[in-house]
Parts: sequence; structure tokens; C-alpha cells
Amino acid sequence: MRSDNMKLGVEKAPHRSLFKALGLLDEEMNGPMIGIVNSQNEVIPGHMHLDTIAEAVKAGVRLAGGTPLEFPTIAVCDGIAMNHAGMKYSLASRELIADSVEIMASAHPFDALVFIPNCDKVVPGMLMAAARLNIPSVFVSGGPMLTGRFQGKRVSVSSIFEAVGAVGAGKMTHEELAELEEEACPGCGSCAGMFTANSMNCMTEVLGMGLPGNGTVPAVHAARLRLAKRAGMQVMRLLEQDIKPLDIMTGAAFRNALTVDMALGCSTNTVLHLPAIAHEAGIKLDLDLVNQISRRTPHLCKLSPAGDHYLEDLHEAGGIPAVMAELAKHGLLELGALTTTGKTVGDNIQGREIMRPDIIRRFEDPYSPEGGLAILYGNLAPGGAVVKKAAVRPEMMVHQGPARVFDSEEEAIRAIMGRRIQPGDVVVIRYEGPKGGPGMREMLTPTAALAGMGMDASVALITDGRFSGASRGASIGHVSPEAAAGGAIALVQEGDLIKIDIPRNSVELAVDAGELECRRAAWQPPEPRVTKGYLARYIKLVTSANTGAVLED
Repeated sequence: MRSDNMKLGVEKAPHRSLFKALGLLDEEMNGPMIGIVNSQNEVIPGHMHLDTIAEAVKAGVRLAGGTPLEFPTIAVCDGIAMNHAGMKYSLASRELIADSVEIMASAHPFDALVFIPNCDKVVPGMLMAAARLNIPSVFVSGGPMLTGRFQGKRVSVSSIFEAVGAVGAGKMTHEELAELEEEACPGCGSCAGMFTANSMNCMTEVLGMGLPGNGTVPAVHAARLRLAKRAGMQVMRLLEQDIKPLDIMTGAAFRNALTVDMALGCSTNTVLHLPAIAHEAGIKLDLDLVNQISRRTPHLCKLSPAGDHYLEDLHEAGGIPAVMAELAKHGLLELGALTTTGKTVGDNIQGREIMRPDIIRRFEDPYSPEGGLAILYGNLAPGGAVVKKAAVRPEMMVHQGPARVFDSEEEAIRAIMGRRIQPGDVVVIRYEGPKGGPGMREMLTPTAALAGMGMDASVALITDGRFSGASRGASIGHVSPEAAAGGAIALVQEGDLIKIDIPRNSVELAVDAGELECRRAAWQPPEPRVTKGYLARYIKLVTSANTGAVLED
């Protein structure tokens, strides 16, 4: 066993003494030692209950003869970090999470690991660590939050972000906003829509690193605790069978993940995280593959913010296995891929059916014949940009308008809330990329404000930053190269015509090449916005969004 390196032999007597200081018996030290990686904290509602999940996991490990030892990692709540300097740390935390797990599991060589994430960057950070360490591992998330109720309708965190814009437009009173504030987030769990956290928890299930149900069993259901116990028991079976993450996270697994991503209409952040996880697994995910898979994959689910359904509905409809089974019937999945159940994808989804076709549509009756995400190219984004086309209104799929240029999110927000943006405009927010931000902040506040004002039907937004999974509208992000690296988005001037054609995967700046070269000759790279601390180091190492914003090797 790997843990023998810290517990066997005469020279390890001091090590055993330290373990005994924890209250461990010899019998516990003699068995497999399983690290329980828990991101529980009292800051994030998605994580506040993870201590109960961890206790269930540990019960499962003990039932199967192992000795669980829990350790923490950090987490950032994107909702709370939104629209201030704290959001600069969100994406950057992904690398720190992966590094911290590597440190703990290498300094204390556990035999296997159970990962307990729930929100945003924690899930991909832990998946990156699992690929890097490559010891038997299982994931069990904390599960999604239930929806709230407001004025007879179901609501979530995206509802209140959009309500801010509605108040600014005079469509909602301050009193109504205060009432919604009380009801939008009713309890623990990852925010209720197909936002980044739930997208990545579903992707973990599709990749095969989480047991069936990992992405959709609600946080407050007893089934979530039973799933956690099964995860604790299953990691012991993986250890016995010597099944490791790199046996599971293969090229086939990532192609399956992108396919289900397209069918579900997941967050645009999956296009950042899946390539980063694949990078740790030694697999290159090209952005062109996203478009290839999108073209052949029908969009089967319209979950909030693209539609009125939520994760609890997806679970009731049969969950991820039902979506996968429908896709498999039409040859769109690689069924031989191994999973953390010890069985293949084909084994796991056998007999699974759609329970509610109003939530998960049949292959023959999709919302769209193509998937929920698209990669756009053009002179404004030669390295690519991403849009959640499933959440774009039909009238905005093709759009052109004058650029309204802002060098930060704060500038753009002041203009939007000041009613200075007009129908037809294309809002450009730059110097918010991985290096320029730094940290590639999410632009949920401006997109939600525009939606709340009813302008998602007439205004597009383009940025080298990124978007929350809760964003909707013609929101085009991840523009590469970013402005801070001299990308064409740095050369856009107020009033320039921008042409967007999502069906043709195109985003173009209607300025001739000669004029752009003159602008480029006059452009000067900006001074870094952060010059000390973690983000200063991050700026020096982080790569472009089209690589997954991984750090340089």
C-alpha cells in the first residue's frame, strides 16, 4: 500500500506515534488510509453542509475496511465574489486548490482519495489534482440547491442578479427586491440552475469520476448522504481493483463529457475547465472539437438560465444517466469508457430512460439540432471565443452594432446602470482576461443587469473575461488573445462596427487590416493591475483562455 511509506518499519515509529496522537489504533493504521478532501466552509452555501457529506463518506470507507483521514481545501463563492476585486481570485483559486491537494496527498501518501467539492472552481481544481496524483479516487459533490419561491414563481440566484437590473430600469421596486432577496436562495447546495458548479458536477459524473447521481441529487435529500456512503465504499473497491483516474479520464471520457455538455447547455466555463483537466491527464482538447461535437449533438435540456427548468427537475426526469442513454441510442457516446463504478458507461446507463420528456427532450424533438455552446472565430477572436448559444434569444443569433468600449467591468456597469447603453449596441469589456484582469472575472453583473432591463434582446456583450453559468443573452467571452496580450480586442475603438453571426461561428470587427495595423503600432501594453501576492505570480504564469487558462509548465 502507498501509505506504507509513512507507517511501516522501525524507522516509522515516530510517524506511528504521531498518528496515535490523533487517537488512531494500530488496527486503523494497518488498513488502507483514505484521504477525504473536503472543501467545507461557513462562507459558501454550497459548502456549509459538506461536513455531513464527509461523515457519510467516512462511514462508507469504514464499512469497507478503510481508515478515513479528512483534510480541507479552500473555496471561493463566485456569487459573493462577483463584481468586486474578489472575483479576480476565483479562477486563480483553481490552480491553488489543485496544488494544495497535491501537497497534502504527497506529503501524506494516502492509498486513495475521496473528493468532496461543490462549487465552481473547486470541482475542476480537484479533478486536476486527481489526474495529477493518479491514485484511486471517487468524487461526491454536495448536490444542488432547491429553488426558492417568489410571487408564485420559482427563483434562484440568477433571478436576483437580474432583479438588480430590473430595479435600475424601474421594472421592480426596492421592496420587491428585498422580498426576493429573502427567497431566492432557500438553503444549502450549489445554486439551483445549470450554472458552473452544477455544470461541473454533472461533467464529473459523465467523465466517470463521480457515481451516478453525483450531479443532480439535491443537497437536502437523504439520497445525497446514501450516495456519499456509497462513494466511501466504492473507493475501497477501486483500490482493490487498482483503477486510477487516468484509467477513467481518457480521450473517450472527455469526448463524452463535451457531448453531454452540448445536450445539457452547460456553463461556458466548462470550455475553460475541461481542457485544463484534460491537460493534467496528458490529453489535448482543441476548441475546434467543441464545434465538431456541437454540430452533431442535439440540445435536449433548457435549464436555468436558458429556460425555466432547474437541477431538481433534471433529477426527477432521470438525471444524467437518462440524458446519456438518449444520446447513446443514437451512437453519440463511447460506451466502453471505464467509470468509477468499476463498470463502463454502457453498463451504467443500461435500462435508464427519460422519465419526463418535458424536461429531457427526445433526440427527435430537441430544442435545437445543435448543442448549447459554440466557439466563434474571426479577426476579433483569432484564438476563439465562446458563447452559450442555448441562452441567446433567436433575434440576437445574428447581430451587428457599434462598439461601446470599456477597459474594466466597473466602467461598463456604471454605463449600463446609468442608462447609457442603447438598443443595438455591442458592449466590449476588455483587460479582464487571465493576465489582464487578472483572473478573468465573471461578468454576471453586467449581463444580468442588461437582462433585467430587457436589453438581452437588443444588446450583445463581448469580453476577454468570462461569464457565470447564470449569464444569458448574446454574451461572448474568453476572447483570445486577450487585450493584455495584445489581442485585437485591445484595438477596438468606440463606435467601431462589430458583426456577430453565431450560426456561422463568426465574430468580426469591421475595420480594415491596414487601420488595425496602425492601431497596433500605437498600442502599449498596460501595467499589471496587481504587483504583489498570489495574483502577481499568477499573471506571470497563466496562459490564454483558449488553452483552459492553465499555468505554464
